Amino acid sequence: MSQPDSIHEPEDLSILPRLPRDAGGPIFAEPWQASAFALAVKLSELGHFTWKEWAAELAAELKAAADRGERDDGSRYYHHWLAALERLVTSRRLSDPESLLARKEAWAEAYRHTPHGKPVELTATSSGHGSFDKR
Repeated sequence: MSQPDSIHEPEDLSILPRLPRDAGGPIFAEPWQASAFALAVKLSELGHFTWKEWAAELAAELKAAADRGERDDGSRYYHHWLAALERLVTSRRLSDPESLLARKEAWAEAYRHTPHGKPVELTATSSGHGSFDKR
């Protein structure tokens, strides 16, 4: 396993390509973006990949998006973040593509059945993995 890298210093965040941020640090337009960010940080801290490996994977994802002709206006940055994270998680065998897809489908189903203004929750019956609050 790789040694964990700390990302608590601003210079460590500076290696991330085009990270949306302000003077206070990273910024998120939606709660899922903060969750994806935190998950990448935690998995790196736990030693599943180094922060430099993470930055390289994200850079590769952003380059692939540019090569596909996607516009670079920042609106899809965390979608690329999530795609890079999923690739690392599966390549490190922390999960598999089928499990990730099943979890996405469970969230989508829970979202479709949640009244407007209420938190989306996965129940033990909808996900098989307990209850989670997605705010």
